[in-house]
Amino acid sequence: MTFVTISKRLETIASYCPEGARVADIGSDHALLASYLLLKGIASHVIAGELNEGPYQAALKQIHTLQIRDRASVRKGDGLAVLQPGEVDVVCIAGMGGQLIASILEAGIDKLNGVKRLVLQPNVGEEAVRRWFFDHGWRLIAETILEEDGIIYEILVAERGDVALPYENKERTKEELLRVGPFLWEQKQPALVQKWLHEREKWEKVLAQLSRSDKPEAAERIKQIKAEVEWIDGVIACLRTDKP
Repeated sequence: MTFVTISKRLETIASYCPEGARVADIGSDHALLASYLLLKGIASHVIAGELNEGPYQAALKQIHTLQIRDRASVRKGDGLAVLQPGEVDVVCIAGMGGQLIASILEAGIDKLNGVKRLVLQPNVGEEAVRRWFFDHGWRLIAETILEEDGIIYEILVAERGDVALPYENKERTKEELLRVGPFLWEQKQPALVQKWLHEREKWEKVLAQLSRSDKPEAAERIKQIKAEVEWIDGVIACLRTDKP
């Protein structure tokens, strides 16, 4: 195989992998990202890690089609357990919940020795990933938000360094920026507005359900959710009016 077609989401993830890097794609599914990185001459070596048998076999099949498969390794295992310390320069994890990604990083933290960059794409729970970065000495250096096939994705990139730097001298608090994303806040892309409009819509549906409840705890929960909706409204208003 001399080419592979990947989604805009995976192509964006690939763009954050430095040329010549040794890259691990954890939870690689069909190893499309790993294949693309090799075929485009971006990665010097790739490791595709997969926990489940079906995707593992699919990844093996995909890598076997490559003429440069000697520069690729497909491994079955849980998270970063497929790696040895110092074996890769970049770790990519995409298509999982943010809390799961954070737990994978935590469980395999010793395998991050020698890793220079993390490129992560949580489906939900981006805040959990940013907090993990902040708490473990990884400085957020870039963020991208994009919409593809009606789904909004955020891609977070980190390297070791001053974790507080991205959150300093901003008009929003650190806690708010951990939720919204400091670079995304500065970029103010339409997709970010859409994301928070969707969040608001979810909470409005919960409010509608709770308003029909006669449980005593419902009133307190309604109060909390109304405060959340008010905060989201403030974020959306700033994103719409404060254009760079």
